[in-house]
Amino acid sequence: MTPTRRTTAIALAAAALLALSGCDAAKDAAGDIVSSATAAAASAAEQKMNEVKDGVNATGDVSAGTPTADGDRTVAEITATNPKDKAADYTVMVNFRDADGNLLDAVVLNIDGVEPGKSKSGTARSNRTLTGATKAEISQALRH
Repeated sequence: MTPTRRTTAIALAAAALLALSGCDAAKDAAGDIVSSATAAAASAAEQKMNEVKDGVNATGDVSAGTPTADGDRTVAEITATNPKDKAADYTVMVNFRDADGNLLDAVVLNIDGVEPGKSKSGTARSNRTLTGATKAEISQALRH
């Protein structure tokens, strides 16, 4: 099962658990399931970042726009600006956080072929439905 499908299945199980029982224990269990799904998404994103070979830290080259809803997902425009003298590819880990700073989701985005001195954008799309005010932040960016 892919991380996205696993996360979706866990979130659906949490929703079903809440629908079947209104007790606090069920709500706590559902919260634990969602928390586990978030941790799984973050772990999968980190694993993808670790697969990049010969990448250099380029967090300062990348910025995140304000998240918006796109159907049942949250998206944010991510822009990489290449300060070097040759074209580069970027692999970017984006964290979606709530208003309190809690991690809601983590995704990895590739922005390929950014020309020297130019900017190029891509869209980071959440793995699952996120509710409430959401902020996108660049957790890690590698130029390669």
